Amino acid sequence: MRVILADDSVLLREGLTRLLDDAGHDAPALLAAVDEHRPDVAVIDVRMPPTHKDDGLRAALEIRERRPEVGVLVLSQYVEQHYAARLLAGSPQGLGYLLKDRVSEVADFLDSLERVRAGGTAFDPEVVRRLLARTTHADPLSRLSPREAEVLRHLAQGLVNAAIAERLHVSLSTVEKHVNAIMDKLDLPRDRDYSRRALAILRYLES
Repeated sequence: MRVILADDSVLLREGLTRLLDDAGHDAPALLAAVDEHRPDVAVIDVRMPPTHKDDGLRAALEIRERRPEVGVLVLSQYVEQHYAARLLAGSPQGLGYLLKDRVSEVADFLDSLERVRAGGTAFDPEVVRRLLARTTHADPLSRLSPREAEVLRHLAQGLVNAAIAERLHVSLSTVEKHVNAIMDKLDLPRDRDYSRRALAILRYLES
C-alpha cells in the first residue's frame, strides 16, 4: 500500500513513518506529494502549516476533488465540523476521520487504513456524534431565503440599506423588509444595548 503521511507533529510523523512509506509536514507539500506519488491513501492532520488552522482539511477536500481515487484518512486531535461535513457531502467511499487520542492500538489504526484504501469508511464514533449534533441543531442561516442570504452578505460587506437596494435593483422598503426578516429568523435579541444589525453580521461571519 502506498501512503502519504501529512502531520506537523514530528514525533507522530516519525513514529507512523515506521509503518508507512512516505511523509510530509505541510498542506502545499502534501498536495504536491499526492500528485507526484499517486498514493492509495493520504493520512492528514487538520491543523497544519502554513496557518496551523484548517489547512489539512482544506487540502483533503482538494484531494477528493482532484484525485477521487486516493483514500483520505483524517487523523487529528480536533473535529472541525464544517469541513468534515463538506468531506461527507460527497461520496463517503475511501474516507475516514479518527481522533489521535482515541487510537490506542496500532492494529486498529492499520485496520482503518486498510478499510479506507479498499474504498470503505473509518469514522471515530465521537466524530459521528458531533456531526450528527451539528445537523440536528441546524445553522440558523439555513432559515434564510436566497434573497435574505444575499442581503445579509451585503450587510457583512458594510453596505447600508440604500446601497444594497441599488445593487439588488429593489426598493429601499424591500431591503428593510428583508433586514427585519433576517433579524427575526436569526433569533436576535430586541435589546437596545445591542445592535441587531451588528449581531447579524457576526452570525454570518461565524458561519
